[in-house]
Amino acid sequence: MEHPIFVPPESVSRNGAGEERRRRATVRAEDERQYVEYVSGALPGLRRIAHLLCRDPHRADDIVQTALTRLYVHWRRARAADDLDAYVRTILVRSFLNEQRLAWARVRLTGGPRDTPAVPAAAGPDVETRTVVHTALERVPPKQRAVLVLRFLCDLPVAEVARVLGCSEGNVKSQTSHGLARLRTLLGDQVPGALGREERR
Repeated sequence: MEHPIFVPPESVSRNGAGEERRRRATVRAEDERQYVEYVSGALPGLRRIAHLLCRDPHRADDIVQTALTRLYVHWRRARAADDLDAYVRTILVRSFLNEQRLAWARVRLTGGPRDTPAVPAAAGPDVETRTVVHTALERVPPKQRAVLVLRFLCDLPVAEVARVLGCSEGNVKSQTSHGLARLRTLLGDQVPGALGREERR
């Protein structure tokens, strides 16, 4: 009579652990592939928003990097969100606002990193006006600036801006009003285009 082959329990455990490690490695590799694919497409838009918020190419890249690091850490949660782009914009804007609370954020760096592509200027006669508005935005308080950038330059409705900033819609409208008032003071009441249509949405 043949005796069954005895397999030590630890061997089963080791084999099971090996399968689990391989499964996890496969999941991690797929998560990273999806993350890289998403970031590759989203990066130009994130850089544009960061540059509009802080008008400093060095700081804009730092803010984007901070946001992308947080996105990587929470990728599975982000991927499951109803609107991934909105989720990432929220991380980016909150990274900007958190950075503004630091004392060194008031230091302005000059020049531009050679490996960072410049934000392309829009074609046509609006370039000069756009530059003036962006320069004025830099002198608007950070939260008001974030509201104006999201509402008028990123064309987001009040409700979404409120979600991004974690505040009420009423607060967004108030910050919009104060921000536009500050811009009018800086621009001599020459607030152009969509920025002048305060209660559009």
